[in-house]
Amino acid sequence: MKYLHLIWAALFRRKTRTILTLVSIVAAFLLFGLLDAVRVSFSEAGKSANGAERLQVGARLSFIQPLPQGLGAQIAQVPGVKDVAYANWFGGAYQDPHNQIFTFAVSPNYLDVYPEVTVDPGQRKAFDDDLNGVLVGEIIMKKYGWKIGDKLPLQSQIFPNKEGNKNWSFDITGTMSSKDGKAFQSQMIILHWKNFDETTPYNRGSVGWYIARVNDVNDSDRVAKAIDALSANSDHETKTMTEQAATANWIKQLADIGLIVTSIMGAVFFTLVLLTGNTMMQAVRERTSELAVLKTIGFSSNSMLAMVLAESVLLLLLGGVIGLGLVSLIGLFLPSLSGGMITHAHVGASSWALGIALAVAIGIVIGAPPALRAMRLNIVDALAGR
Repeated sequence: MKYLHLIWAALFRRKTRTILTLVSIVAAFLLFGLLDAVRVSFSEAGKSANGAERLQVGARLSFIQPLPQGLGAQIAQVPGVKDVAYANWFGGAYQDPHNQIFTFAVSPNYLDVYPEVTVDPGQRKAFDDDLNGVLVGEIIMKKYGWKIGDKLPLQSQIFPNKEGNKNWSFDITGTMSSKDGKAFQSQMIILHWKNFDETTPYNRGSVGWYIARVNDVNDSDRVAKAIDALSANSDHETKTMTEQAATANWIKQLADIGLIVTSIMGAVFFTLVLLTGNTMMQAVRERTSELAVLKTIGFSSNSMLAMVLAESVLLLLLGGVIGLGLVSLIGLFLPSLSGGMITHAHVGASSWALGIALAVAIGIVIGAPPALRAMRLNIVDALAGR
């Protein structure tokens, strides 16, 4: 563009103001990239090749309603089901009630339906042999500096033990890790369901949910309907979903991540429009006489319109590219900093495209009023200071 040097000079005419505005734009697009990483990570939860083979069977009414343990044997008899495991929510917290850790009481074969989770054979045997033993995800082990053989005190936010208090103590017998880096078990704790059921007086043989592994993923819909038919018209009707759908449904009951992210970004970009719009209006107003001189020496009204619009768009594009670039850099460390909660931390092509489109659109919106003012500028009035 032959007028780029003029646009650049106009943009940095007031360097301090432009830099401060750029910092605001960078912060907005940095927040956009990070929140998009959160949204994508939650939307991809449970989405994997192994996860496609698993169905989660929970109570139709609510995910906190228990199911009878005898239902597991019936599910195992459904044609197309390879394995059936079960689990209960424990609600563990370490040292402080607010310091919660995902903790499940699981069946002996729980890990068999999660082939992407690896446990040393010796540690797996130690866990199987110790009713009071627990397996801890490697991320949690590193976070708290625990080691195998340690006594692990946990507070249950839900279930008291047989003494009537919510303070439990377990033995760490092994570590769980993830083959693909995506298995959620690497940041959670599992304990024996039998120990849990015999210790707390409130469970009484019930199960939180079942995990059914199917032989053929293409047969999942039929298997799911067959499983739900087992308890139809009973007091424990079930709702069977794929692992991804079940995870998304569980997250949605806790919070609508998409709505939260959209609301925050809407507020951020609305504020950005006001801020950068004011900056552009002020910048053009200060250059009224200079714009009149440009018109005097032959610049057309359309050229003035295009130059001011290009200045506005360039300002947004600079901030947007820097912000998204910083997200890409932070993304290298975000999975470990978030304890594995955020797995999708890089800015993909779709995020770049959306970010650049937003920058251009906002640049046009905020640049339009001052650009139209420059286009309609009357040379005599502008030079006279009117």
